[in-house]
Amino acid sequence: MSEPAVSEPGVTGPDAADTDDAALVSAAVAGDADALERVVRTVQDAVYRLALRMTGLPADAEDATQEILIKVVTRLASWRGEASLTTWAYRIAVNYLLNQRRRTTMERRELTFDELGAELVEGLADYSGPDAELLAEEVRLRCTQAMLQCLDRPERLVYVLGEVFELPADQAGWILKTTPAAYRKRLERARRQVRTFVQGNCGLVNPDAACHCSRRITSAKARGRLDPRGPSLVGHPTTDGVPWAARQMHQLHDAASVLRGHPDYAAPRARTEAVLTLLRSGRFPLVERQAPP
Repeated sequence: MSEPAVSEPGVTGPDAADTDDAALVSAAVAGDADALERVVRTVQDAVYRLALRMTGLPADAEDATQEILIKVVTRLASWRGEASLTTWAYRIAVNYLLNQRRRTTMERRELTFDELGAELVEGLADYSGPDAELLAEEVRLRCTQAMLQCLDRPERLVYVLGEVFELPADQAGWILKTTPAAYRKRLERARRQVRTFVQGNCGLVNPDAACHCSRRITSAKARGRLDPRGPSLVGHPTTDGVPWAARQMHQLHDAASVLRGHPDYAAPRARTEAVLTLLRSGRFPLVERQAPP
């Protein structure tokens, strides 16, 4: 898939930029280093959360986020205020995530819903070891990431934008460069696949289903689905800084709430700082003035 133009003069997105976005971008493009850093910090968490839901694992999401942030900075001069800065950054991120040539760690497993369903019912056993509740939550978060990987990249993006991030159809359609009607059709196909799988396999939604997170801990450990160094998603930094242990368990009752039930992950500051260090180095200009496409 060829890379589309980032900006379309004369086309207004569903959440056109406000004056604060316009002033910030104008200052950044004019060479204000502080404004450029603020642009990066404005979009970093949103970009990372999208990358994490698409790649499935923090390490792959960190790599993707760093690349996407550099693309945001280098194309900032092409922003025309047709959408908010975050929505515009989503559009750049979507194009990168759709077209990256290297398959992610989870994509290399080529997981399907049938294969995941079969795995969920193997080796189920009660677990009474230390940190049982913490590990059950890590299993849940990891499992929902695996469900998303059973969708191909375009379906995954549609589902994440619509069901996980709950963006309206006109905004998601603009990000994906398609009409709201076409977007809704694609979203319904992805919803149907996820809903069928969750209702048939997930004990959080269907109490009669065999799989319950607490009973998957032992098999998840044996399969390497849990990081032996410790839970990576339960302990992941969040934007509000509230640790998992202080949160109430999610009230999960349907497929969408199961896959949506993650905290607001924060982008790893080390990766953001790496991009900002590059910006501060002054070795070469990252913001390039571009003629309208």
